[in-house]
Amino acid sequence: MEFKEIQALMQSFEDSDIRELEITQDSFQLYLSKNKQTHKLPSSVNKVENDQHNQPAEEKPKKKTVPTKDITAPLVGTIYLQPKPDEAPYVKNGSHIKKGDVVCVIEAMKMMTEIKSPFDGTVTAIHVSNEELVEVEQPLFSIEED
Repeated sequence: MEFKEIQALMQSFEDSDIRELEITQDSFQLYLSKNKQTHKLPSSVNKVENDQHNQPAEEKPKKKTVPTKDITAPLVGTIYLQPKPDEAPYVKNGSHIKKGDVVCVIEAMKMMTEIKSPFDGTVTAIHVSNEELVEVEQPLFSIEED
């Protein structure tokens, strides 16, 4: 895309009711968002936020007795926690999953992307609701790794 096309696209986005826009074309990627509420950011940015706000966010890890890992969203889109509306969810709290198991699907620009577990373990928390809009790197599930 040329610079003038990008400027026109940004202006059209600003004037529209659309909240988010992501365009990926070959090596070009553009992400625009009007959302004021931010989701959990990568840990380096999160640390700065915690230091600035001086909140007791550091107390939470002390309460955990077993370390957990998060499965995060690799892209922006709408999350589906079950294959079809009338079917059971892919996983529930307490479900044991294996590396490669599908834990949810994210829809972005009419494309469905299966999200698979990168490790074996037990689901200890589900951080999102079905059909919720998720951001890149937003935690979806906490897993107690085997």
